[in-house]
Amino acid sequence: MVKAAITQRILEHDSLLLAGIYTVGHIFIAMACTLLITGTTLDLAAMDALIEPVINGFWFYFLHKFWKKITLKTSTAEE
Repeated sequence: MVKAAITQRILEHDSLLLAGIYTVGHIFIAMACTLLITGTTLDLAAMDALIEPVINGFWFYFLHKFWKKITLKTSTAEE
C-alpha cells in the first residue's frame, strides 16, 4: 500500500525526476570531457559543465512532457 502510493507520487513527477537525473549526470560528464579534451582549468570546465547541461535539462523536461502528452492522445484515440 505504501509502496504503491510512493510509486504513484514518483510517476506523477517522472518528467522532473528524469530531467534532474539527466542534468546531474550530464554536468559530471561534461566536466570530465572538457577537462580531458581541452586541458582547461577546473573552474572553466565546471562553468562550461554547469551552463550547457542545465539548458539541456530544461529542454529534456519540456520534451518529455510534450512526448507524454502526444502518446497519451495517441493511446486514447486508439481505444
